Amino acid sequence: MALVDYERSESLAWVTLNRPEKLNALSHRMVAELGEVLAVAAADDEAKVVLVRGAGRAFSAGYDLGGEAEAATAGADAWHRVLSADVAATMQLWSLPKPTIAVVRGYCLAGGCELAMACDLVVAAEDARFGEPEVRYGSGPVTLLMPFVIGQKKTNELLYTGDVVDAPTACSLGLVNRVVAPEDLERVAGELAGRIALAPLPALRLAKLALTRAFEAMGLRQAVGSNLDLSSILNAAESPEKAEFERLTLEEGLKAALAWRDRRYGEQLGRRDTT
Repeated sequence: MALVDYERSESLAWVTLNRPEKLNALSHRMVAELGEVLAVAAADDEAKVVLVRGAGRAFSAGYDLGGEAEAATAGADAWHRVLSADVAATMQLWSLPKPTIAVVRGYCLAGGCELAMACDLVVAAEDARFGEPEVRYGSGPVTLLMPFVIGQKKTNELLYTGDVVDAPTACSLGLVNRVVAPEDLERVAGELAGRIALAPLPALRLAKLALTRAFEAMGLRQAVGSNLDLSSILNAAESPEKAEFERLTLEEGLKAALAWRDRRYGEQLGRRDTT
């Protein structure tokens, strides 16, 4: 079964992360399939707008930490190879030559949050939750887009604390465009995409190119590349907290490791087996 699905309805293309039993955790295979599907979407001249969603009750709860623990990646060089693939898929979405909309319900965390931020627009259900909690187990964001989306001060707060915010808060920060009732999510996102698709595709391509170039002129790609190098070193570094998290993951399962992590912060975010 494919982990990323592609379907087109007239001028709208829908890309679906399809691992609902794992809250669409981003495994290595899913990241590779996402890259392939995005290439299809970019080449499909019948598709003017691409909508990205998650199957089931979450957009994506982040990278598959259970799979990472089992892989036992060691050393900054090895981590750089692994993280480079993650960054490449996210930046492929960022630079897709047509408008993109993230359609978000439930958890949208870590790598999942980065995918949403890489989209041009975000429509979220009222139950959506956004954040990058990687610091809580000794890691950090893989694709550093948040400063360019919501600005410096709030990015500092969210990345230092690993806090998760609800959809209305994310909207007030500028991370989300619209918040709607869960039952209206795909309809509203589709209607927004339909309004965009009224424009000719060449005009949309050039508008998208101008907008991405504007952010890249501000240093976005340089920041992402620098962060990739630092993230590789960070993921290879040792700390007592990271060692305990990995031990619990391997010996008792990721659910136990996440519960231990969140208890340290006095909260339980309710995730089962993902970041």
